[in-house]
Amino acid sequence: MPTTGKQSRKDWITEKLTAKFQPQHLVVTDDSQKHEGHSGWREGGETHYSIDIVSEAFKGKSRVEIHRMINDVLSEAFSSGLHALAVKAKAP
Repeated sequence: MPTTGKQSRKDWITEKLTAKFQPQHLVVTDDSQKHEGHSGWREGGETHYSIDIVSEAFKGKSRVEIHRMINDVLSEAFSSGLHALAVKAKAP
């Protein structure tokens, strides 16, 4: 999971979610600057994100199931500095 270098965490998250869920809609936003000085924030950002995703993979799933699916895909990011993820997810 990159935290520096060529690929940003935002791009990594986008790639992982796209590969797993083939979303019809996906927006990944780095909200780190809004949390400066708060828990989990660090210099350089890439700690707080929000995602808005629409995917067929979420059909028939509860909100909790969908969040677990997303968190599982991004577990590597959580273990390497991602502090918070706000999720807006639904099936088409």
